[in-house]
Amino acid sequence: MGAPWSWGNTLSISKLKIRNSTERRRLGYFSCSTGNPIDDCWRCDKKWHRQRKRLASCAIGFGRNAVGGRDGRFYVVTDPSDHDPVKPTPGTLRYAVIQDRPLWIVFKRDMVITLSQELIMNSFKTIDGRGVNVHIAGGACITIQYVTNIIIHGINIHDCKRTGNAMVRSSETHYGWRTMADGDGISIFGSSHIWIDHNSMSNCADGLIDAIMGSTAITISNNYFTHHNEAILLGHTDSYTRDKMMQVTIAYNHFGEGLIQRMPRFFIFDFLLLVNWYQNFVEFLNLWCYFRCRHGYFHVVNNDYTHWEMYAIGGSANPTINSQGNRFLAPGNRFAKEVTKRVGAGKGEWNQWNWRSQGDLLLNGAYFTSSGAGASSSYGRASSLAAKSSSLVGMLTYSSGALKCRIGTPC
Repeated sequence: MGAPWSWGNTLSISKLKIRNSTERRRLGYFSCSTGNPIDDCWRCDKKWHRQRKRLASCAIGFGRNAVGGRDGRFYVVTDPSDHDPVKPTPGTLRYAVIQDRPLWIVFKRDMVITLSQELIMNSFKTIDGRGVNVHIAGGACITIQYVTNIIIHGINIHDCKRTGNAMVRSSETHYGWRTMADGDGISIFGSSHIWIDHNSMSNCADGLIDAIMGSTAITISNNYFTHHNEAILLGHTDSYTRDKMMQVTIAYNHFGEGLIQRMPRFFIFDFLLLVNWYQNFVEFLNLWCYFRCRHGYFHVVNNDYTHWEMYAIGGSANPTINSQGNRFLAPGNRFAKEVTKRVGAGKGEWNQWNWRSQGDLLLNGAYFTSSGAGASSSYGRASSLAAKSSSLVGMLTYSSGALKCRIGTPC
């Protein structure tokens, strides 16, 4: 006769499933052709560093037309300092991003850049960290405001702080007063044609990536998100209807450990009272584990969700969410098995919202609550990105985050 069932046994089994599913990332294998269309576009070339701008033709999804600084010259960052946000020193990252011409920005060596104030980018810029180990950390981080055609690739962005109440330059000809910034890793505000790819992001004062105020034509791909409370916010407020035009593709990302603090586990309460308290506390804090959407259309394809503490995908104000070929591995606690969370609406309202799950792999009790009557296949065509089988997610996301390749060696 087997041992009696216990909640502790269930937790142990759940932890084993999570460990087995995440440790595959340390196996150390890499094949040139992985099925990831972005990586397969350029990583198979051993001389990738001689054709850096080829990357601009490799984007997918709604941000696929972001050319960044493809049509400009290379600019080499040689100085990690950031002493004066109004009069930046030539050779610094801030000096490069405020230029009024297209630039493809690369780095001479490994460096840690601690920004004194927001790094306000000008249009038609690529920040390309391939071949070196670049961290933007410990200070302000990146602001993309009322500009277009931005690519950010291969950067470690973490420990971003709230800054502001200071003068900051945003172009060669303009600087102005900035109030307090939230401390987002990347803040996208009223901008379009944005591609955020192969970055490692964690532990910022507010969100890791926020896209608000009518921003659209955005792809967030191949990133590795960890150790943070509020990962991605898409949409300004429920009342800001300009965000209905927002279109975002979220593809091949790994949403990993520590993305939200564990809620306290109180086993001394009546179970039903505990569930009710937990749900109310979640609503009060208005936290989400991976991302929350307002209005707009969001294509969520072939991502790997290996940890969450509350829920994976939250939304309000009738967003359209098309989830295809993702892997959702529910956490060990008994309260967070549902992938989805509707905020600020009763079932009579949200059951009309188009939230679709197609070919998702739902593990360890995870479940996706679909709603609406939209055709997910037509949504997929709209973002020009066909989902691959969820069984391939491990390979598709194996190299998520900032790559550790060096010039002269394959990535």
